[in-house]
Amino acid sequence: MTKKQKKVLYRIILAAVLMIVLHFVPAEGWVKLCLYLVPYLVIGYDILRKAFWGIIHGEVFDENFLMAIATVGAMILALYTELNGGEGEFAEGVAVMLFYQIGELFQSVAVGRSRKNISALMDIRPDYANVEGEDGKLEQVDPEEVEIGAVIVVLPGEKIPIDGIVTEGSSSLNTSALTGESVPREVSVGQEVISGCVNTTGLLKIRTTKEFGESTVSKILDLVENSGMKKAHTENFITRFAKYYTPAVCYSALALAVLPPVVNWLAGNDSDWNVWLFRALTFLVISCPCALVISIPLSFFGGIGGASSCGILVKGSNYLENLARTKYVVFDKTGTLTRGVFEVTAICPSSGFDGTEEGLLKYAAYAECYSNHPISKSLREAFGEEIDRTKVTDVEEIGGHGVKALVDGVKVAAGNARLMQQLGLEWEESIGVGTVVHLAVNDRYAGYILIADVIKEQSQKAIAALKAAGVRRTVMLTGDNRTIAEHVAGQLGVDEVKSELLPGDKVTAVEALLEQKKQGEMLVFVGDGVNDAPVLSRADIGVAMGAMGSDAAIEAADVVLMDDDPLKLALAIVISGKCMRIVRENIVFALAVKAICLVLGAVGIANMWIAIFADVGVMVIAVLNAIRCLKGPAHFCAG
Repeated sequence: MTKKQKKVLYRIILAAVLMIVLHFVPAEGWVKLCLYLVPYLVIGYDILRKAFWGIIHGEVFDENFLMAIATVGAMILALYTELNGGEGEFAEGVAVMLFYQIGELFQSVAVGRSRKNISALMDIRPDYANVEGEDGKLEQVDPEEVEIGAVIVVLPGEKIPIDGIVTEGSSSLNTSALTGESVPREVSVGQEVISGCVNTTGLLKIRTTKEFGESTVSKILDLVENSGMKKAHTENFITRFAKYYTPAVCYSALALAVLPPVVNWLAGNDSDWNVWLFRALTFLVISCPCALVISIPLSFFGGIGGASSCGILVKGSNYLENLARTKYVVFDKTGTLTRGVFEVTAICPSSGFDGTEEGLLKYAAYAECYSNHPISKSLREAFGEEIDRTKVTDVEEIGGHGVKALVDGVKVAAGNARLMQQLGLEWEESIGVGTVVHLAVNDRYAGYILIADVIKEQSQKAIAALKAAGVRRTVMLTGDNRTIAEHVAGQLGVDEVKSELLPGDKVTAVEALLEQKKQGEMLVFVGDGVNDAPVLSRADIGVAMGAMGSDAAIEAADVVLMDDDPLKLALAIVISGKCMRIVRENIVFALAVKAICLVLGAVGIANMWIAIFADVGVMVIAVLNAIRCLKGPAHFCAG
């Protein structure tokens, strides 16, 4: 508990003890009022203050006003009863305020628990970066002052402040704050590391590849801080509902207090002002919309917090709400369903190539030496020698086709079959399954290199889990050839596959699927590359891979899977479905109880204690129900 929450708890305990003691104290009239004002003010002074300032600033109709007017009225009615020879129930007014504060404390603690899950992401912000000076001493500087290409030192136990590549050392990284996974990640020289991870063992020297403002940690923090701005449709409805509901019940209570006594008076009967005023005050307490106004946002907040603890970053409650209605999931292949780790499995020179397999691989590695594409990296790794980039000139990348370059004065073209077709060359069909890189040397077909991607271990389970979660159709889009695409889709159990697509074709394919789906159904696209950004924006919900995904994809996405595990998408849908069930339960329960109690209060059957249950009791039950959104993935899967 925070200091503020503990202070409220102490006030609740003190007020409750005073109420119990006063129950046994013989007192009447003004003396009894003064005695009960002590616990009343102990527990309710802040509510009265908020109500007063709300009236001053023109914001009258809120829960503070309802609580203040109802409890003050109850105390006045109790005094009136005492002065007329009856026994006034001062305890009712104090009890309303007491139980209201108990409900508020429950809500505060629940929000605090959810905030802790999100705070785990906020704790990834580094305080400093170690820069090694000329004398070898480490200087702690603001991460924002570190430039791209600078070498920083990360000691054991410190957070990695900026994205970069390890230049010296090896270590284990704790990535749990980003991915939700407890298994450490081993890194060594030449591997990329992202900011926000904790270096647990050895010393690392890292050459930065981004500025702090563009690094992973900064982008995640910005997404978390702005996630609350995007409210769900249900949240907006409750906000609008409360805006009109509260004034309506206040005027209804006023009418209940005035009209029946006036009608009785005009009819020549006893007006019974005190009876109808008490009913009106009871009506006000019952009508307070706290259960809805508090529990609904708390449910979404808890859902986002629960997802964050699992390494799923949801940028707003509107996306969490929409995930529950997901019926179509469209995947990019490379880096999403597959690891994006390619290996050269065959080198096949053509009969017209005057050279060896090593020579063909060398041309391919040099031509692709400026590209960061996984296929290009696999060619360079298979070549295994240091590449002298000064030998490579006139590099021309052709989107969706390949690359052209001069390698030591030799014209080399490396790419897919479309590139060979563009060059007017005949090419050989590969005999294996994988990505084929065709090569032309000096405008003559030289052969091809076969590269195979590795399917992620979780991908097959992810497809099965999505179908179990209610997804009707899964689709895979890829720029690879048909043979590879159908082979991967068959292994994973994907319903439909579209292959040999250019980036623009993916948008067209998603738009066609958007037209097919029914009203209210959601289409999710999952991708990781720069060329996926337009599709992520076009889909109902865009999901990006956070660890290996590009900055553009993460920016365009609505949900980010921090550990690149496609199985987490099914978990996100389960979390969303559970959250929406809790929201609906709270709405139906709160409105049903209030409707029944309002009628009972208006006809005089419900007393102030029933009003307390209808207000505070319902709120506490709704808040406790909303807290279930915070439970871990095992609970969500079980539910």
